[in-house]
Amino acid sequence: MSKAFLAQVIQESAETTGVAANRAAGDLMQAIVRELKKSGRFTLPSFGTFIVRKTKARKGLNPRTGESIKVKAGKTVRFKASPTLKKVV
Repeated sequence: MSKAFLAQVIQESAETTGVAANRAAGDLMQAIVRELKKSGRFTLPSFGTFIVRKTKARKGLNPRTGESIKVKAGKTVRFKASPTLKKVV
């Protein structure tokens, strides 16, 4: 799914211009990111939940050279599908 796809669906559903639909799709994505930053989770009913998880620092391997490197601790976003979505798909 892409921003262009979301904009097209919004445009067809709301019968609006492409510019307005593109802006609405961008605003929707920004709102989701803000909520993830603020609370660490975002739920779309009947679709699923996005959860921010912390990752620990670890040792990795550079695939090009094969040498060992240190990977810093960070954050990643996980998605858990809802039972409704699992049933449909």
